[in-house]
Amino acid sequence: MIGMTVLGSTGSIGVSTLDVIAQHPEQYRAVAVTANRNVERLFEQCVAYRPDYAVMSDEMAAEQLQQKIQKAGIDVEVLAGAAGLEKVSVLPQCDQVMAAIVGAAGLLPTLAAAQAGKRVLLANKEALVMSGHLFMDAVREHGAELLPIDSEHNAIFQCMPERFNGLENSGIEQILLTGSGGPFRTVDRAELVNVTPDQACAHPNWVMGRKISVDSATMMNKGLELIEACWLFAAPPEKIQIVVHPQSIIHSMVAYIDGSILAQMGSPDMRIPIAHSMAWPQRMSSGVARLNLFDVARLDFERPDDARFPCLRLARAVAEQGGTAAAILNAANEIAVEAFLDETLGFMDISRVIEATLMDVSAQTTVSLGAVLQADAAAREVAQSHVERLKLI
Repeated sequence: MIGMTVLGSTGSIGVSTLDVIAQHPEQYRAVAVTANRNVERLFEQCVAYRPDYAVMSDEMAAEQLQQKIQKAGIDVEVLAGAAGLEKVSVLPQCDQVMAAIVGAAGLLPTLAAAQAGKRVLLANKEALVMSGHLFMDAVREHGAELLPIDSEHNAIFQCMPERFNGLENSGIEQILLTGSGGPFRTVDRAELVNVTPDQACAHPNWVMGRKISVDSATMMNKGLELIEACWLFAAPPEKIQIVVHPQSIIHSMVAYIDGSILAQMGSPDMRIPIAHSMAWPQRMSSGVARLNLFDVARLDFERPDDARFPCLRLARAVAEQGGTAAAILNAANEIAVEAFLDETLGFMDISRVIEATLMDVSAQTTVSLGAVLQADAAAREVAQSHVERLKLI
């Protein structure tokens, strides 16, 4: 029996992971589930999956969950805060950790899982974006397995040789990272000024949380994925081409020096990469409806419009810069997106806050955990000041 800790189990990735676990009860068991403040959803998961542990990041939410657990007479130990998240990431009965906490909050428990030598199923791209060398070094030094869950990176992984040994040694010329272009791919740029949070969160193909949906709308999500791909596949930024593919059927491609291009295709359902990574190197059912190519009928590809999506330009520049620049970018984006979702910042101001923060906060070339956390904190403070300034305009 393979034990799994699901970090961020009440989000879309977490829910999908538990669904895959439920399809294979003879092979997998959820030993821990975690959430931020969603007490009702986490309690429902405790009733359904009977994990050993349940963790709430918020202390008051943990107390509420504890009361509900006791009243229901369920044998689940409730933990709280960052310490609780790290504890369930290194449990001896835990073999795999689904890292699906959104944003910088997922860094420390995900890093702890890598340091404990677990199989880390990485859906929290921000952890790798922020820590880069640190995270990859921890994976190597502690014998952990790192498998990407983002549909694009999982697709790239599936298109790589089984014994991948760097791009050049594997005969790889280029990585083609696809993205749908989000809900505003064809909207007149002048209209983007008036975009609302609900419009930004209405993704045409994927069902996702609000933060990542906004990132998709600005294409910052694709910028973060570019940085993540650099670390996962030891690839310089210039070897990664972003391709806008509106149908979201081809999840990414790998181009080889002999002229071959390998692509991974499938329905836009996150249970496919989740099941792939859980079972790797084997395969198992994901519960996803089969892709019907006759229904798809056509596949379109476009170059990304950097003028429409300035976040892409900023992310690529950060990927080339290195150091703690990516931590600054990520922190500024989180602050700006939160302000936009709170309707205190305009959609087009998201990139302005990020760019201004990158100019005001100096990136360090040496990356340590302390330097990453310091850059994150400094960038949040500066980004918030830019949000306040733009509120007045």
